[in-house]
Amino acid sequence: MTTKLLSLYGLKFHPFRPDVPTDALFTTPAVDSYLRRVELGIADGGFAMLTGDPGSGKSVALRLLAERLRALPDVVVGTVEHPQSRTMDFYRELGDLFGVPLAAHNRWSGFKALRARWSDHIAQTRCRPVLIVDEAQEALTPVFCELRILASKELDSKQLLCVVFAGDSRLPERLRTPELLPLGSRIRRRLNLDYASRDELLACLDHLLGAAGNQSLMTSELRVPRRPRRRQLPRPHEPRRRTALRCRRPRARPTR
Repeated sequence: MTTKLLSLYGLKFHPFRPDVPTDALFTTPAVDSYLRRVELGIADGGFAMLTGDPGSGKSVALRLLAERLRALPDVVVGTVEHPQSRTMDFYRELGDLFGVPLAAHNRWSGFKALRARWSDHIAQTRCRPVLIVDEAQEALTPVFCELRILASKELDSKQLLCVVFAGDSRLPERLRTPELLPLGSRIRRRLNLDYASRDELLACLDHLLGAAGNQSLMTSELRVPRRPRRRQLPRPHEPRRRTALRCRRPRARPTR
């Protein structure tokens, strides 16, 4: 939608595009409570998890979380954009996110350099750096195990990082496997998103239109969400029966 059309309808932005401004996004009470729990847990670090089926609002919740955490003073937020990486590539991405030069041939050196950078940041700010891993169900098992060891210190008594995993229903199932159960048992803050109800959809629509600047853009009749009508499919034997009925000719009655 062009600027001319936006001004014609009295809108500041397109309310139905994926790139809606973060401050205009609708937040449900469940998502707001989860964001507060993650925000309060930055001082202690640890692991959090956000799950839900496709279309349930995980990306919106992650945008809200990243924006809220970046607004805090002295909080560094990094987002993993390629969770399918192998362990060495994962180290390179962490070094790029947190400004640590890493040698490609020496994983032990990168392990020490990252932990030293995080420890210095905690000593200066009393806040843990935050790492957001979207589509975490695609990550390799060695990467999960490496991240668990990398983020803890002094026999798991101190956490150097606050990690937020986000994924679909496959993620909790993977974390219950024997290889990843030590990581799954360390997740303290969880939220499983479900599809929005009718009232939540209406509230989200009203919020978006109000934030866009034109609450009266849609009439009340148009705002009512309707379920698509299900077309009743014929049974498998019905087409043949109808064809047979059409092709059948009436028999001539015998004359007496």
